[in-house]
Amino acid sequence: MAPARDSGGRAAAEEMAVKALAFLAAEPDRLERFLALAGIDAGAIRDAARQPGFLGAVMEHLMSDEPLLLGFAAHEGVTPETVVKTARALGIVPWERGFA
Repeated sequence: MAPARDSGGRAAAEEMAVKALAFLAAEPDRLERFLALAGIDAGAIRDAARQPGFLGAVMEHLMSDEPLLLGFAAHEGVTPETVVKTARALGIVPWERGFA
């Protein structure tokens, strides 16, 4: 049986999400807002972080706030589009309005 292939996309996405969480945690107001919107008590963040989908939730939060997304992208030295593309590897797809 061939080993499962990971092109690095998911691993890179998880690494970016961990960096995003660290970015949020660097400013108490940013972290408190994320925790409040996610419904997570600050004392339970370690347990929450072990749950499937947590890193996706971090990326979803980041993408829901354009100034936050732009700040994180600048902090990491990447384009906002790179952050969005990375989030897609975690199954997060930002909403885009279509015009008929």
